[in-house]
Amino acid sequence: MKYFIMCGGYVCTWDKPKHLWLYEGEPILKRIIRQLKEHGIEDITVTTAKNCVRRYKKFGAKVIEYDSNTKPYHWVNAFYPLDEPVCYLFGDVVYSDNAIQTIIDAETDDIEFFASAPPFANDYPKKYAEPFAFKVVNQEKFRYCIDITKTLWENKQFYREPIAWELWQVIKGTTLNVIKYDNYTIINDYTCDLDWEDEIGQWKHNS
Repeated sequence: MKYFIMCGGYVCTWDKPKHLWLYEGEPILKRIIRQLKEHGIEDITVTTAKNCVRRYKKFGAKVIEYDSNTKPYHWVNAFYPLDEPVCYLFGDVVYSDNAIQTIIDAETDDIEFFASAPPFANDYPKKYAEPFAFKVVNQEKFRYCIDITKTLWENKQFYREPIAWELWQVIKGTTLNVIKYDNYTIINDYTCDLDWEDEIGQWKHNS
């Protein structure tokens, strides 16, 4: 299985993408690549917008540019299409080693979703749910659901730009706040998406 790290967003502090924010002195993206390699994964690709390709090449993984000009749902295109099994990880997440191992070890012949959602993950540090990865074997179904997600956005069926939860909603045929536990793996530890650079110190303290 190939592993793709999606660095699709461009939330910045000054001119720095959040995938380059430092956690314990290490850029978040570099940390994810290192963790995957330490767990025996070598086929690693970073997908990103054109303005970040050069910045990310120095971390020892292949970097490819996705189509970032198809707004308003350009972020979804970071799920780079392939006709083979791919695990898509989010590039702005600080993963625990246990979370990385859990994602690698998970088996599926369809689509597996990895996320934390209170109150089901009591050790998760945030009050709201966060997605961390999709493991995709059924690429045909996955691409079809991405296309539906885009169409729903165009028809104003979502109140925000579609991201992972909206895509998962389409895949499972549920509403946004309903979780079906088939094809869903809870990550119950300090693994966490980072939204703002100045929260890292407080988040580290809580974890």
